[in-house]
Amino acid sequence: MSAEVLDLVTRWAAAEQANDAQALDALLADGFVGVGPLGFVLTREQWLVRFDNGLVNNAFVVEEPQVHEHGAAAVVVGVDAQQTTFGGRDNSGRFRLTLSAVRQETAWKIASIHLGPLQQLAG
Repeated sequence: MSAEVLDLVTRWAAAEQANDAQALDALLADGFVGVGPLGFVLTREQWLVRFDNGLVNNAFVVEEPQVHEHGAAAVVVGVDAQQTTFGGRDNSGRFRLTLSAVRQETAWKIASIHLGPLQQLAG
């Protein structure tokens, strides 16, 4: 199962990097919710139209993905490293990623994504 979930994460990152809403549409579960790095919440439909609204991903990579399996669900924790602009403004950065995946019939789908600040704790 972990390999299938990691494949889903890889396909998601590739679709994001390609700014490909059609590819994302096939990966997102019904009822998907996405939380952006500044705390905004997007529905499935809103997530899919981000590219039409000015989002451009020039690079998008998931680093250090760790899969935590829970039966027909899995949580992936990693780092999203992206070079991104929105409306011409740079929104690049490295963000903590939490991705929830669910098995729907025979395929894994993304139920939710949460991107947040990536901060190192003081030693």
